[in-house]
Amino acid sequence: MRLLNIKLFVFAGILTFLFQISSSSLYAQRTIDQLNANLQAMYKSYKLPGFSIAIVNKGKVIYENGYGYADIKARKPFTPTTIQNIGSISKTFVAVALMKAIEHGYFTLETNINDILPFKVSNPYFPNDSIKIKHLVTHTSGIVDRNEIYYKSYIWDTKNISILKELLPSSIYSIMSTGADVDTTLKDFMYSYLNSDGKFFTKENFYDSRPGERSEYSNIASALAAYLIECKSGKSFSEYSELFILTPLKMFKSGWFLKSIDLSQHTKLYAENMEVFPLYQLVTYPDGGLRTSVDDLSKYVIEMIKGFNGKSDILSQKFYVEMFTPQLFVTTPPKNINLNKRNKGIFWNLYPTGYIGHDGDDPGISTCLRFNPKTKTGYVFLTNIMATNEVLSGEIKSIEKVLEDFCDSIRSQN
Repeated sequence: MRLLNIKLFVFAGILTFLFQISSSSLYAQRTIDQLNANLQAMYKSYKLPGFSIAIVNKGKVIYENGYGYADIKARKPFTPTTIQNIGSISKTFVAVALMKAIEHGYFTLETNINDILPFKVSNPYFPNDSIKIKHLVTHTSGIVDRNEIYYKSYIWDTKNISILKELLPSSIYSIMSTGADVDTTLKDFMYSYLNSDGKFFTKENFYDSRPGERSEYSNIASALAAYLIECKSGKSFSEYSELFILTPLKMFKSGWFLKSIDLSQHTKLYAENMEVFPLYQLVTYPDGGLRTSVDDLSKYVIEMIKGFNGKSDILSQKFYVEMFTPQLFVTTPPKNINLNKRNKGIFWNLYPTGYIGHDGDDPGISTCLRFNPKTKTGYVFLTNIMATNEVLSGEIKSIEKVLEDFCDSIRSQN
């Protein structure tokens, strides 16, 4: 009798376990179906040409989908494998590559950049103050993105540059075209802009503030951090990041240049009036030039979460911890940043909600990547239009809110 009771007890336990699994699966399917319905409704009522999303949880992609069109005229769907440039999310790849370079022993965050560069860079207002790598990665270096030069670093894939006149504000169009005097290598651009003998150099390339004193977003400083890796590794940044990030993560549809990706899978890039931008590349490509898909980016998000939890294949855990540790201190904050809303890791944004991530925008694109390494959830969002007005910006933020709310709803299941 006792044996029979034990068997009945075990059987009941198995039934309870299977019921719990079934209930959890049904709940997950219901929430995913609701998410899809919400996103479908948003696409139908919004002005976005197309977008794609991926949701990750516990080391897996639990949902990915595309909505709308990668090419409106050809009615080509926007799918999770659709490729586009991702703007400043690219800087997070600089962060990972930089930590890999530190793991290789090339330098530390405290290293003076002039100990690495083949030419000298100093703030003319404070020539005796050292700019360190930690200043570049927290946007406190004092380096200014002077638009009349920085915008010229966009190289447009068109012979008819005047097409941009209908797509860009006149103030930007007047300078955002590739001129004969624009250096087309990362090294040459950095020298020309930052060295006192460079042809683009002026005191206005720097803020009148000491390194570490002022927070101000700088694409050029971000690209300079990537160039430091080139100086020490002997490889271009694109080669280095491909070797140590893209290839190990099997991000085979991703690349830094148009020649590196399958252009048949690349989306059209739309302006606010739904006219199509020509494709473009960046001289300062590490700051915003990676081309990829949500399918590939989901692998990257999963790896970042794994790395935080000590299970990464590309970087030791202590370097993830350092990369995601707040670098700016409430007791001595730099000017021009509210640390109650956002802190900085190594290029990564750290939010009070526990999320880590980055946004991106450029002509024809808006992007967002977020994850919570403790709950092991996250999402990726790509759309093929830039938020140039309050309506588009509001629509994009609404979608991101739905995705974050979904991630929050499933963390209780973890």
